[in-house]
Amino acid sequence: MAIDFTLAPEHEEIRKRIRSFIQGTVMPAMEEVQESDRDQYLRTIFQLRSQARAEGLWLPHMPKEWGGMGLGHVELAMVQSEAAKTRIGPWVLNCQAPDEGNMHTLLHWATDEQKEKYLRPLLDGAKMSCFAMTEPEVAGSDPTLIRTQAVQDGDEWVINGHKWFISNARRANFAILIARTEPDVPEGSRGANTAFLVDLPNPGWNDVREVETMHGSTGHSEIVIKDLRVPSSAILGGRGNGHRLGQYRLGPARLAHCMRWISQAETALDMMVDRALNRYSHGSLLAEKQGIQWLIADSAMELYQCKLMVLHAASKIDKGEDFRTEVSMAKHFVANSLNRIVDRAIQVHGALGYSTDTPLANMFQHARWARFADGADEIHQMRIAERTIAAYQATGSTSSATGGLPL
Repeated sequence: MAIDFTLAPEHEEIRKRIRSFIQGTVMPAMEEVQESDRDQYLRTIFQLRSQARAEGLWLPHMPKEWGGMGLGHVELAMVQSEAAKTRIGPWVLNCQAPDEGNMHTLLHWATDEQKEKYLRPLLDGAKMSCFAMTEPEVAGSDPTLIRTQAVQDGDEWVINGHKWFISNARRANFAILIARTEPDVPEGSRGANTAFLVDLPNPGWNDVREVETMHGSTGHSEIVIKDLRVPSSAILGGRGNGHRLGQYRLGPARLAHCMRWISQAETALDMMVDRALNRYSHGSLLAEKQGIQWLIADSAMELYQCKLMVLHAASKIDKGEDFRTEVSMAKHFVANSLNRIVDRAIQVHGALGYSTDTPLANMFQHARWARFADGADEIHQMRIAERTIAAYQATGSTSSATGGLPL
């Protein structure tokens, strides 16, 4: 069994084009504008999006018949890692969260009419979206406990509930909203929830605040839903399929996060090595000191593992195989590696790394979020353990739970 992650020549060409576009066009353009000058900042981003589309670097994750580049998940890994060298890179290529995951969800679950109304403008960059599932009153990692209720009233549904950490809500033109529609299904069981498409703004959708986090108020909203009415035609994916739809969405989306986090970890490692090669202290360069070499070596080994895990999980998705365990492992390992590698880079930079004179402090704030976004560490560990135990019980071996690899 050969394992070959070498890119086909046409995909290697795409990778080079994206790297050139991000580093030669996007980064210089964004350096010339201040985020505080909101109008100029947005104009620059929209200009870059138009240029990306003209150069055929638009929607790398979507099929060609929908205007995308038609890349598989292995090829998408190299696209996302190149794009994420700058924070707005994925947004310029229109493959940013949460829209990316919502595009996949609509493509798979939406009716033809819903695709034209919601998916098409999302792909064109004319609309933005959010995914409203997490609630403050119950564990976000267990969507079977959702309390937001949708009650049928003729040909309409009336929805009441409370959501928070809804990314992109203030910019969204529509939401995919998860609510409980089946009161007879016991709490904690699947099949109780339904997904609804909600046009925004809506009088029943009340954006209370952007939740202040370690890295400021950056788009994670608290929403109170009060007597929100939607037609039955707003149901996405069928009644009672909200849990299945959410899990379908989150699997590949978790891996896409890992792809972007690898880019950030690699940037931190590059900065760590550069600092070590240029900082002189106590008779030698930092790069010549064994303690610093260990920090670099540990980071390089972890990044190597991250890349292999993501590529292998991506290959399983492309082959149509069960990828749940591999994605859980990758999500847990990459998120934790990102935290450790950025932390080491800060340490090597000393007080400079703790300041905001380098991007490391901001990277570290975002990295801490990675350990609970799209499933907390402990939930992924629980699922990995469950599947490992089940594999042994079924076959007498844990081999299938460790990648099913030929060794």
